Amino acid sequence: MDNLKILILDDEVRITEKLKYHLDKRNFNVYTANTPNEGFEILEKEQPGILILDIMLPGMNGLDVLQKVKQEYANTEVIMISGYGDMDMVIEAMRKGASDFIRKPFQVMDIQVAVERTGKFVELQAKLENAEDRGSLVSMELESMIEKDFIGESDAIKNVLKIALKAAKDKDVNVLVTGENGTGKEIISRIIHYGSPRKEQVFAPVNSSAIPSTLLESEFFGHVKGAFTDAREDKKGYFQLANNGTLFLDEIADMPFSLQAKLLRAIEENKIKKVGSNKEIAVDVRIISATNKNIEELIEQDKFRIDLYHRINTIEINIPPLRERPEDIKPLLYHFVQSFSKKKKMTVPSISKELIKKLQSYHFPGNVRELRNMVERALILLEGEELLPEDFPIKGENKNQSLHIESLCIESHEKTLIVEALKRCDFNQTQAAELLCISRDALKRKIKKYEISIDKQIV
Repeated sequence: MDNLKILILDDEVRITEKLKYHLDKRNFNVYTANTPNEGFEILEKEQPGILILDIMLPGMNGLDVLQKVKQEYANTEVIMISGYGDMDMVIEAMRKGASDFIRKPFQVMDIQVAVERTGKFVELQAKLENAEDRGSLVSMELESMIEKDFIGESDAIKNVLKIALKAAKDKDVNVLVTGENGTGKEIISRIIHYGSPRKEQVFAPVNSSAIPSTLLESEFFGHVKGAFTDAREDKKGYFQLANNGTLFLDEIADMPFSLQAKLLRAIEENKIKKVGSNKEIAVDVRIISATNKNIEELIEQDKFRIDLYHRINTIEINIPPLRERPEDIKPLLYHFVQSFSKKKKMTVPSISKELIKKLQSYHFPGNVRELRNMVERALILLEGEELLPEDFPIKGENKNQSLHIESLCIESHEKTLIVEALKRCDFNQTQAAELLCISRDALKRKIKKYEISIDKQIV
């Protein structure tokens, strides 16, 4: 992402200046504006690759700004930020061309992750002619539509992609994607969507465990005005918002049992009823679900409906963990080293054979996501011109580590492990969540549960 230009348009000077300060340190070329007029002047002059855009602006709504930007500056990707966004606003922003949507209050790391992800897309669009050289398994057209590359050489991962692309051709078949955290379940789900006849429609990701139980039915099916105390107007649910597109249900195994019957009915009949209404609404949605749990065991424990299980997994795709496909470690390692070197504007270092052997013998509890983080840390701290085994310290190989356990398993010693993970990541919650192999939302809930003090929140 050499010379990537970023424009921050927000009416709060405090936010624009703080984001500029932190993004400047990441070697981006950052511009700020506090009114739409200022923003369009900079857009015309600088043609930035990314616009970070607030919804609430003086004189012009952020969604209108987004629409104008996508019409007049098609190569500028837009990240929306707002303190007022509900799901309707998120979907509307995505329909109008936003690449990401972040709610206030947020941490600088939230913006940084979004910028790096979007910046990679910008870079990809500009350099598609080099796509084959990176070892990608998907076509250039499909790669341009997904957030991340799909890298690998193993027969196992090639078979995963083969099944996914076959499933994509049938726009109605429901797919269940299984695998450990960090294996790439959402990437495969996006490949299925963008490789299908539904690719021009919405891909709506929903974390089934992140929605309060009291709001689940309303969030999925919507509600009518007056259905409950806070229902001040009609609201569309995920099924309506994703109509004709794909609804991606992440962590489906964590969905409350009480909602599973209603979800099953909606899938079987292609109809929903809003909360507070008896009127049936027809919907056309493909369901892709994902989980890192054994649903068959949950069925035996009466925690998951067997009829829903059979409905969502017409095709099941299991992504094997990285430790079971060590031949993929080398191409992934080279890809991440090249990618991060470009981001950090540094010379691409060589990679020692000893390092490759070391990584191929490691069990990678955090899978591909863990390898990616290891590469980024190694490049930040690198002093020479070659990556060596000692640049990739592995948990447990140093007997003097403060925590004498084989891996960071979240199911035991939770508070101790969470604190340890936060310390190792300098209290970066996104990296700590990846180290613990859980979602960032889950980590936030556990931090609150155990009353763990976080001193590094910035925004």
